[in-house]
Amino acid sequence: MEATIEVSGLRKRFGAKQALDGMTFTVRPGHVTGFVGPNGAGKSTTMRVVLALDAPDEGHALVGGRPYASLRTPLRHVGALLDAAALQPGRTGRHHLLWLAHSQGLGARRVDEVLELSGLGAAARRRAGGYSLGMRQRLGIAAAMLGDPPVLLLDEPFNGLDPEGIVWMRGFLRALAAEGRAVLVSSHLMSELEDTAGHLVVAGRGRVVADTSVADLIARASGGRVRLRTTAREAAMRALAEAGATVTVEDRETLVVDGPGAEQVVRLLTAREVPFAEVSAHRATLEAAYLDLTRDAVEYRGAAR
Repeated sequence: MEATIEVSGLRKRFGAKQALDGMTFTVRPGHVTGFVGPNGAGKSTTMRVVLALDAPDEGHALVGGRPYASLRTPLRHVGALLDAAALQPGRTGRHHLLWLAHSQGLGARRVDEVLELSGLGAAARRRAGGYSLGMRQRLGIAAAMLGDPPVLLLDEPFNGLDPEGIVWMRGFLRALAAEGRAVLVSSHLMSELEDTAGHLVVAGRGRVVADTSVADLIARASGGRVRLRTTAREAAMRALAEAGATVTVEDRETLVVDGPGAEQVVRLLTAREVPFAEVSAHRATLEAAYLDLTRDAVEYRGAAR
């Protein structure tokens, strides 16, 4: 089975709410693709349509060239984690996985393999109702991996994980992609996707706002700006403003300068005898690039204090 997810022209309305408005993108093998956007952008609805949990009003979603509903043993083709709390709390972690495995013709050996893979081997015989959120996330990952699928859809997999778990999840997702799988990860944690995803699909108001590599998005957001560290912040700001630069304060000793290049900034500050410790090319964070890109697509915005 080809490891791809194809989403084409999806439209979906819930009453007066247009949840999807032409959502179109492709998730290719060998990459972790981040799926991001503000609340209400249509991410969860898109993933539910891919998994045939919701039917679109228009368009289609294919996994490996086929509709999910046509797969006879779906766990062997697609692994999904949409809701870590969706389990029977009275079952042990192992029994939860055994129940899923038997429904797909998989044996107990594979259950034990994914328990170890997800780091739950020692907790396998504890009732899942007593698991922490991070442990439930790991159990959800184990369930998604039961059929060793070529395609994975994971919704907020970093939620509830401790620092060790986050580091493990980053490496785990990158390793899955390196094996040639198509991995789609929906998350609000830009810092984690920056270290994990190679590609990004940005959604807003039910459609795709950007479909690009993480590196290209950050490069465009960085925009040739310069990062300046100085203990004479006010003097530096005056000198740069008089030269026509746009200056943004990052912290007490750091400025971001838009306009002149690094060499010009050095010459200008030296001529004015303004001390500085560092002048370097500014690199925007993925979070900053994302916020700039989705500024007009935010549906729910709190008032500033």
